[in-house]
Amino acid sequence: MQATTIDEVISFLDQIIQETKEKPSTMGYFAALYHKVTCKVKEGIANDFFDDNPRMERLDVIFANRYLQAYSEFKSGAKPTESWQIAFEKADSYWLLVLQHLLLGMNAHINLDLGIAAAEVMKGKDINDLEDDFNKINVILSELVNDVQKELSLIWTFLAKIIKVTEKFDMILIDFSMKLARDGAWKYAKLLASSPETDWSQLIQERDAKVVKKANIVINPGFLIRFLFKIIRIEETGNIRSRIEILEKD
Repeated sequence: MQATTIDEVISFLDQIIQETKEKPSTMGYFAALYHKVTCKVKEGIANDFFDDNPRMERLDVIFANRYLQAYSEFKSGAKPTESWQIAFEKADSYWLLVLQHLLLGMNAHINLDLGIAAAEVMKGKDINDLEDDFNKINVILSELVNDVQKELSLIWTFLAKIIKVTEKFDMILIDFSMKLARDGAWKYAKLLASSPETDWSQLIQERDAKVVKKANIVINPGFLIRFLFKIIRIEETGNIRSRIEILEKD
């Protein structure tokens, strides 16, 4: 399962979404969100939103292929990177929220895969030439944040009350999916780009280990938050299939 164009990426994501609806799996949550992001990137490319649109498609494909490879490896019994391993293993965890499943996927894909993909697409070139387009991805994601919040409010029956009381929902989603994660991914891309390719394997392993630590924070955020999350989990409506369908909505 490896794509060569952004259309193939979307097609493969469609397959994963369909698989995870037919045989219900929470792995479909991230796939549904990622499908939406990829369609937005495709739209941006078509509208010349990026400085170098062909390069952005190459980046998108390289980036997506890391997820597609990890998914295929896990499904076949092989072992993907530790970051994806823990995200996929937790797909069977009853007590994790939809939000936590999304964050585990974003953690692996943004904090590990994105920097690698950026360095890959700029091999032999100045990585700094990519920075403007890299940052434009944040613009696309920011447009999706409100959509995701609305979709999750359909799953969490008292999400609106939680937002009013804690005022932390946006901080969790925005910080993790955009600002903090992508800033870190860019720094990591620059580190790889400035290092001999022979060192990449070791650098990726080291980064993977750090990203797993972040995953563990998502899974075990502390007693009080865990207690709150359990209450929210009980209040989540629908089933896995219906939640995937909610996340698919434009």
